[in-house]
Amino acid sequence: MTYCVGIEVDEGLVFAADTRTNASLDDVRVHRKLHVFDYPGERVFVVMSSGNLATTQLAISRLRRDAGDPAATRSLRTFKHLFEVAEYVGEVLVASQVQALDSDQYSGVSTQATLILGGQVAGERPGLYMVYPLGNCIAASPETPYLQIGESKYGKPILDRIVRPETALEDAARCALVSLDSTIRSNLSVGLPIDLALVRAGDLRVSQQMRLEGDTPLYADIHENWSRKLENAVRTLPRFPWEPALPTSVEGLALPPLPPRRGPARRDPGDQSAQQ
Repeated sequence: MTYCVGIEVDEGLVFAADTRTNASLDDVRVHRKLHVFDYPGERVFVVMSSGNLATTQLAISRLRRDAGDPAATRSLRTFKHLFEVAEYVGEVLVASQVQALDSDQYSGVSTQATLILGGQVAGERPGLYMVYPLGNCIAASPETPYLQIGESKYGKPILDRIVRPETALEDAARCALVSLDSTIRSNLSVGLPIDLALVRAGDLRVSQQMRLEGDTPLYADIHENWSRKLENAVRTLPRFPWEPALPTSVEGLALPPLPPRRGPARRDPGDQSAQQ
């Protein structure tokens, strides 16, 4: 019950994640899956999580504990290279899975989780990694400049068609929101609100961050515009031989009303600050 996407372009990094953790008929829960570790001027990291919630909460808590301990020899603040940070995060993830698995309350339940880690260390360019349950990781590349975890198939087409290294950072962010919106439209297990964060290359901090609810004007406009323009695009595709010629202008043609948009998921009252 997750969809998170990270995008790496020349201008920086985009992170977007839904917040739904449960979607049964009478129990809809919301929890933050995008976590920021921000040390302005020195380094910045964003971690997005998918999988067992107890495992991901434990892993994020351990990362925060280590980073806040000046005596820690291994933490997000001690490594000189981003790939070393990715290896360390993988070790923390594996240890968290093992601890959750040892608990009797999770007997027979998968404790596996997958993470997307992205960020920048001073002196290096930004980077993006997927950290697997076994602790190993892969990096995004110019050929595949995005990484997805969770329910990825519905939001993949726009990423394949549009995103490339030279894509502008804000355009990449719009693609990420459309990718989330498409997934929310097609899968009830992914839901609003959406968390969005941008890291511009060289800023060494989170440059922009926002949460988009169902009634947030920006999200509502993107949802409406994308749906309408897709419909218009279909109507302007080449005609079949048996059809009449396409009118010179289709801008004025009346379009049927859009199907109703699902309402936003309820905010978890135990997560009022939207922080783990």
